[in-house]
Amino acid sequence: MTQSVFIQVGQCGNQIGHRFWDLALTEHKIALKNGVSDSSTSSFFLNRTDDNSGFQSGLKARALLVDMEEGVVNEILKGPLKNLYDTSYLITDVSGSGNNWAVGNLYYGRVHQDALCEALRKSAELCDCLQCFFILHSMGGGTGSGVGTHILKILADDYPNVYKMDVAVFPSVDDDVVTSPYNTVLALNQITEFADCVLPIDNIALCNIIDKANTCDYSGSNVNNMARRCYPKSTKLAKPFDDMNNIVANMLLNLTSSSRFEGTMNVDLNEISMNLVPFPRLHYLISSQSPISTSFRTSAPRKLDQIFSDTFTKDYQLMSTDPCRHVYLAAALLVRGAINASDLRRNIDK
Repeated sequence: MTQSVFIQVGQCGNQIGHRFWDLALTEHKIALKNGVSDSSTSSFFLNRTDDNSGFQSGLKARALLVDMEEGVVNEILKGPLKNLYDTSYLITDVSGSGNNWAVGNLYYGRVHQDALCEALRKSAELCDCLQCFFILHSMGGGTGSGVGTHILKILADDYPNVYKMDVAVFPSVDDDVVTSPYNTVLALNQITEFADCVLPIDNIALCNIIDKANTCDYSGSNVNNMARRCYPKSTKLAKPFDDMNNIVANMLLNLTSSSRFEGTMNVDLNEISMNLVPFPRLHYLISSQSPISTSFRTSAPRKLDQIFSDTFTKDYQLMSTDPCRHVYLAAALLVRGAINASDLRRNIDK
C-alpha cells in the first residue's frame, strides 16, 4: 500500500491534525487495549517493532509537527496520545511568528530550513511508496501562513513527483488579528504556485455548521456529542475550537479512508486532482460532507437520498458560498458504507 505524511503547521494545523489522529486510531481500533495492527495501518502509521514499551507506544504517526511556539505541541505531548508522535519529527521555537507572514516565511523558514529538510527526508525514507504530503495550516497566523508555505516550496523543490494536498483554514471577516488578511493574500500566491490540490476551509462556514447543529431539536445532535457517541475512547472535546476542528478532522478521515482501508471500489488520492483539476493553478476544491451532525434516535435514520441532497447545499459546505449560484466544473462524490451501486447511480442521475 502507499503511504502519506501529515505536516501540521502552527496552532491550527496541529490541533486539527491531532484530532485526525485521535479519530483515525479509534477507527482502526488501535486505541483499544488489545488492538491488533493490520496492513492497512501502514499507510498513515509506522509500527516501530524495536520499541519494547508496548504496542500503542510502538505505533507512530507519519506526522511532522511544526510550530514556532511550544504551547500547543507541549500540550499534545502531555496528552493521552503523547506516545503516538516521534519526538525527532517535532520542530518548534520559542517566540512565535507574531502573526506576521514574513517572519514565518522569510525568517523562521530559513532558520529551520535544514531541520525541516532533514525531517522530511527521514519521513520519506520510512515510506515504501510515498504518495502524498498533507499540509495542515491556517492562512491568518504567522506560522501557519508563513512557515506552512515555506514547507510547500521545499516539497515542490525536493519532491516534485509526490502529491501535495494543502488543507488551508481561512480567517473570517471579523478576525481579531489585524494582519490576517495580509497573511492570507501573501500565502495564497504560494499555495497556488506549489500545491497540487487545495482544500480551503472557511471559519465562517464552520461556525455556521456548529450553530445549526447546536440549535437542532435533538439534544444529541451537536458535533461534540456525535463524536463522543461514535468515538467514546477519544480525547475530550471541551475547548472552544474543538467543534470546528472535529468537522475538518472528520472530513480528512473520510477523504483518506480509501487509503487506510482496503476495498474493491476505493479511490486513489491522486485521482482527486486528476479528475477535478482542469488546469494546474485552478486546484481549489470546495469540500462538503453529510451527515455532519445527526440524531441518535433509531427511529429517524439518515437516508441516502437526503445525504446526496445535503452535500449540494451551502449548509454542509466547508466554504461559505452558495453552490446554486455558480457552475460546477467538476464534482466527485465519495461515499462510505454498505450502499448499493444502484442507489448511487439513481441519485447521480437526478
